[in-house]
Amino acid sequence: MRSIEIFTEGNITLPYRDLKEELFYSIAEMTLIETETDNVSVNLILTDDEYITSINSEYRGKDKPTDVISFAYRDDPFPIIDNPMEELGDIYISLETASKQALEYEVTIAEEIKRLIIHGALHLLGYDHEKSPEDEKRMNSLEEKIFNKIKI
Repeated sequence: MRSIEIFTEGNITLPYRDLKEELFYSIAEMTLIETETDNVSVNLILTDDEYITSINSEYRGKDKPTDVISFAYRDDPFPIIDNPMEELGDIYISLETASKQALEYEVTIAEEIKRLIIHGALHLLGYDHEKSPEDEKRMNSLEEKIFNKIKI
């Protein structure tokens, strides 16, 4: 079983542009299925740039908006997940930054959000592209594989 809760913070309401809550839920659910992750709970928090800037400043010391920040609730990367349901953590996504990046990368906003949800979920599962070039390659490869499997 997988539990995905979706929240909004800042000046964000759903549907956002033409994106409905079901889309965000489906992408998160498919990411957990593709990583064979079960018995987990994930919070997906959709924000504006102002809200994510405050989080980025407080927790990362960077006073600027970012696209996605994940906060894992556990310390052990790649644990064996048993019953009962484990709370993996929170994924914060700035829909404003995602919209800007979609234009910059010439993709749809849905595709950009798909990439960000996958990226955030992989961080919750213990992947970290900032540790080493090998870890970055491993995470990017898995991110690409999942991205291509999830059809939206």
